[in-house]
Amino acid sequence: MKICLVSFDSTFFDHNIILELKRRNIDANHIDASLFKYKYTSIFDRIGNTFKKLFLKKNKKQKALETYIVQQITNLGHQDIILFIRPDKISRETHLQIKKLTNRYLTYIYDSYKRFPIDNLLNGIFDEIYSFDLIDTKKYNFTFIPNYIYMEKREIESKKVNDNIFIVISIDERFDFLNRLADYLSNHKINFKFIAVGKKLPKNSNPKIIYSRKILLPKDLKEDLENSKIYLDLIRKDHNGLSFRIFEALAMQRKIITTNASIKEYDFYNPNNILILDENAEIEISPDFLNSPYEPLSNEIYYKYTIENWVNTVFKI
Repeated sequence: MKICLVSFDSTFFDHNIILELKRRNIDANHIDASLFKYKYTSIFDRIGNTFKKLFLKKNKKQKALETYIVQQITNLGHQDIILFIRPDKISRETHLQIKKLTNRYLTYIYDSYKRFPIDNLLNGIFDEIYSFDLIDTKKYNFTFIPNYIYMEKREIESKKVNDNIFIVISIDERFDFLNRLADYLSNHKINFKFIAVGKKLPKNSNPKIIYSRKILLPKDLKEDLENSKIYLDLIRKDHNGLSFRIFEALAMQRKIITTNASIKEYDFYNPNNILILDENAEIEISPDFLNSPYEPLSNEIYYKYTIENWVNTVFKI
């Protein structure tokens, strides 16, 4: 069986799908389109492309990207299955070209439809559209599948980890609540490690928030994920799906504090392990939640969220 994954893997999660496929001795290849770099031939070429984008709605750089993706797949030969993540990034015409190169053409959306709509791709392109968003799946008749546990399961630590509530987050609309939460934790002498990533840290930020301009990948967070007691997860606007931070917590058997109320709909939800905060309400974190031990999931429930089961489900193998 030949399977190809096309994605924009700038956060380095998607490659885990290929690792799982190769573990089964499947001929699997990953075209990571985030690595494609377009080189302008001159300053005039750059100016000309800007003009075409503004006035002619044509983008030479975008066209080169799409040509690159199609050529990479063509070089691999006809595929049994192609999975495309972030289908909104290329045109319908290019998707139709790719569809001719495979027996089954699938897509997976791990962002909200509102943020990255694919209205022009709903008919005649994909054999199946998977989504991590419960509301989107009901509204658009997508097939629901959440993100996955990509890490090895860790035993509950016998040695003491630190007491940090940990998050790394981009500086966006969630920052105001993050800052308010940092103030609450500081006032209540609760340890935390918040890393905010972006071009500039907002003024009047809590002094304990760590600022970084560098995008942090999973390998950069290994030590914090292993040693922090509780993971913090703040939902983006219009999101209803679960982020990878939730599944990292399941693997590490750590408690979760989240603003994603939809987590109640999952069978691993346990109020002893998961605290839901309302961004619009007064913050209150019970000492009982902080101090009580993590209650492990059953093996059956845990397996449902592993990458092994995710690959079985999506590729039907």
